[in-house]
Amino acid sequence: MKIQAKKIQMIHLPTPLEYLPALSAELGVELYIKRDDLTSLAMGGNKMRKLEYLAAEAVDQGATMLLTVGGAQTNHGRQTAGVAARLGMKCVIACIDRYPGEISANILLDRIMGAEVVFEAPTGEKGQQEALVRRLIEKYEAAGEKVYYIPVGGSNAAGLPGYYECACELDAQARAMGIGGARVVSAVGSIGTYMGLFCGLRNEGSDLRLTGIAISDFGPDKEVRLQEYFDEVRQHFGMTCTAERADFDIETGYVREGYNQPNADVRQAIYLMARKEGIILDPCYTGKAFAGLLDMIREGKIQKGEKIIFLHSGGQPGINTPHHRVEFERELLDGITVL
Repeated sequence: MKIQAKKIQMIHLPTPLEYLPALSAELGVELYIKRDDLTSLAMGGNKMRKLEYLAAEAVDQGATMLLTVGGAQTNHGRQTAGVAARLGMKCVIACIDRYPGEISANILLDRIMGAEVVFEAPTGEKGQQEALVRRLIEKYEAAGEKVYYIPVGGSNAAGLPGYYECACELDAQARAMGIGGARVVSAVGSIGTYMGLFCGLRNEGSDLRLTGIAISDFGPDKEVRLQEYFDEVRQHFGMTCTAERADFDIETGYVREGYNQPNADVRQAIYLMARKEGIILDPCYTGKAFAGLLDMIREGKIQKGEKIIFLHSGGQPGINTPHHRVEFERELLDGITVL
């Protein structure tokens, strides 16, 4: 029973599901990749699927401005800026983060697309982000704008149909390729992509199995949010499936130094994917999730010969984030020859 929701189509679907022959041979598994980095608008990425639905709600409400939140190099913010540009709206990205000292990576793309980026250094006080959002909404609405607020990652009930739709798309592709029953592996940040996939696969009765790999600390607040989010979505869309915490397969032991922090293992995972398959991952989400997948294979959590579909959620501009770029440059300089 597919859920019903309105969207504004802005991206090319379905995205490809590709077999990775060299990595499959190297790792001893049957590895595929779902190319949601190829969603076309604003350099692509997973948030575009959610934003098609969020954009429809924004237009229905008469919005003239999209306002969202995230870290300094938020991929979601960049994709929101692209949607705002496509719809002729203004865009503001609010970051509880320190300005990195240069306009590069996603920040550069945000500004190229005309978005305003607002930084406020973190204070550690609870509710800081909500307070900043309130101030910005008051400011812009006082100036005559109609602001539509999108939470971090577009991870709410309104955005969830994007990855419910992806789950259905992926199930059909897997069956057509003869890989039904495969394990789908996805990075887990703000939970929205994982939850959309979970609900779609479960509610539609797919035999694909979903494993999430947390890329940031998955503490008590996220544990509570996980069940609340599912219950909220189930009620909102009238889904018939049920789920408890034990039904959500999320690996939480591969966070390494924390959210968006440089890590040598993650860089090695990025090099492996790039040098074996010519596909670029990012150091915050997909690179870390792929490094976790490699760990799971080594540790026997993923069995040899298992069919794996890795979700590429995009984020490649993050490679040019200053604190990541300096580490890549240090490791890769020996391959540069100047004649």
